[in-house]
Amino acid sequence: MIDIAQPADGPLILHLMKAVAVFNDEEVRCVQDIWDAYVSQGPTQSGYHIIVYREDKAVIGFACFGPHALTVGTFDLYWLAVDPKTQARGIGHALVAATERAVAEQHGRKLMIETSNTPAYAPARRLYARCGYTLEATVHDFYAEGDDLFIYSKSLRADNQSNPLTPTLAA
Repeated sequence: MIDIAQPADGPLILHLMKAVAVFNDEEVRCVQDIWDAYVSQGPTQSGYHIIVYREDKAVIGFACFGPHALTVGTFDLYWLAVDPKTQARGIGHALVAATERAVAEQHGRKLMIETSNTPAYAPARRLYARCGYTLEATVHDFYAEGDDLFIYSKSLRADNQSNPLTPTLAA
């Protein structure tokens, strides 16, 4: 079930971030900072929206997104993670679809995703391609020498959506 993240989900999200082997300590700390802003300020003021995928009471996936500053209707998908033990079950796809739906409900027209070109991020890049995202740009040696930034985007206009039946968030 996909739901809006609740304050009690913070430790579960951070545990998930650590379980996903591609994220380093600095990235985990970044998510901690985002989580703190989300909990203390709320999504509107912090600019961060966080959804979780639950099985029973366990958080086995999450997505964090928000509006891109100085744009009209452009949003960023900042973080997406799925527990390695539950990957390849469609959870990532469901989280991307739910993010798209939530962005569209906020009058978003475009969703942007930035990721690395390293082999560790190949599964994420395949997911984005399967979800209809287009590689818009490459910035060479962005994260580090030999670690390029890939920028993906997708229009969320109703006439351009590949799946208009994206799941809605639970109340």
